[in-house]
Amino acid sequence: MGGNEVVAATFNVHAGMDGYGRRFNLVAACKKIAADILVLQEVFSPADGPSQAAEVAQALGYHRCELPLARSLRTKEPMAGAPPDEWEPRRPYPSGARALRVGLSRHRYRRPREGYEEGSWGLAILTREEPVAFEPVELGRLRRDFTRRAALVVELPSGLTVVGTHMAHFSHGAPLLYRALRSALPDRTRPGLLAGDMNFWGPPLELALPGWRRAVKAKTWPARRPRHQLDHLFVTSAVRVLEGAALELGDSDHLPLRARLSLST
Repeated sequence: MGGNEVVAATFNVHAGMDGYGRRFNLVAACKKIAADILVLQEVFSPADGPSQAAEVAQALGYHRCELPLARSLRTKEPMAGAPPDEWEPRRPYPSGARALRVGLSRHRYRRPREGYEEGSWGLAILTREEPVAFEPVELGRLRRDFTRRAALVVELPSGLTVVGTHMAHFSHGAPLLYRALRSALPDRTRPGLLAGDMNFWGPPLELALPGWRRAVKAKTWPARRPRHQLDHLFVTSAVRVLEGAALELGDSDHLPLRARLSLST
């Protein structure tokens, strides 16, 4: 971070693997993003070791704010017979197995399935500046959703407020959560950044978030042949967008977004 300029990015990492459980180098991908502020969704934290966000922070020199959202199972080894040109199985396996299972009930977690490791799934914000304050804000839980939803609010010494989130699908009733999300956002006249996998298109989100605008307009999902922009970086009028783009990195089902921003003083 130099002067009043900052590079911000958001990345849904899908636990650092594809839909068959084939791992990619998450630290290397985050290093290539080269952001001052990096908001990560779907980071996995094994029950017996450091989280993926902690590993990235330690390797690349970030300060870390993290919030687990749900219990999760991740396959220990890639699934057999995974075609190299496919991201995930076209049809579910006969056993219903998935590389990443999120939000299962406590009853089903008493005996983790053979071949899976137990842990948690959630959000993280990584920053070069040491945060002045950090607060998780609960947004609620929808009846059809598989996890609770929340936002991370981080105040930085530069005066920028960063809000990271991972919203539910609109088909699950996500509009019901936007009132709570709006209350977590800073005043629109102050420098603010909202980043995350919003699971919806930009124009309706701009209507739902008055005073906020998209810093980047680029397709992010599905990563191998992007058709939609589900991941977003929103900013207030006190933030000027200098440049931005989607990046082809890693092997998540989402592409990361990156923007260079200038903060009003």
